[in-house]
Amino acid sequence: MASGSEPRTSGSGSAPSGADVPAAHPNPRSARERMLAGEWYQADDPELVALARRAAVLVQRYNTTDADRPEQHAALLRELCGEVGADVVVRPPFYCDYGSQIRIGDRTYLNFNAVLLDVTAIEIGADVQIGPNVQLLTPHHPLDPEQRRARWEAARPITIGDNVWLGGGVIVLGGVTIGPDTVVGAGSVVTKDLPAGVVAVGNPARVR
Repeated sequence: MASGSEPRTSGSGSAPSGADVPAAHPNPRSARERMLAGEWYQADDPELVALARRAAVLVQRYNTTDADRPEQHAALLRELCGEVGADVVVRPPFYCDYGSQIRIGDRTYLNFNAVLLDVTAIEIGADVQIGPNVQLLTPHHPLDPEQRRARWEAARPITIGDNVWLGGGVIVLGGVTIGPDTVVGAGSVVTKDLPAGVVAVGNPARVR
């Protein structure tokens, strides 16, 4: 799925192997296999469309379930996501592409309006606190305009370590790993890996 993230050329999330233009020859692997491997693919593939539609239905149900039905919220979240730990709280509204590439550790808390574009893996550790309006964006797109017009895209995984705090409005781009116990200030844009136990702020986020 398309994201609002800008092109990245640094940090741990290098471009897919083989340059910034998808190969012209046929690829024997399915679009989903290429997507999960971080290779170029096209999201209008029928299998991916069906998976995205399934997620959209579950997201809609999750976001419209009454607040006094926590058991139903928990069941829907586990059906939607690849893995959900114990005592996880995700306050609706919540949005994702597929859900199946999202793993959330025990006791993690996501505040209102989290956007997790899980074209590939999004791993969130235990005891993580995620403020409102945070975006975790794994997809990226070719710099070449004709390739973008042809709807090619790829993705890089995101890993959030245990006990991280992402302030409100933080954006994390694909390919980023944030180490345990790190704090990212509100409104920051994380474009490169952050080590454990630091405070980072700004656009792009830098260690203070």
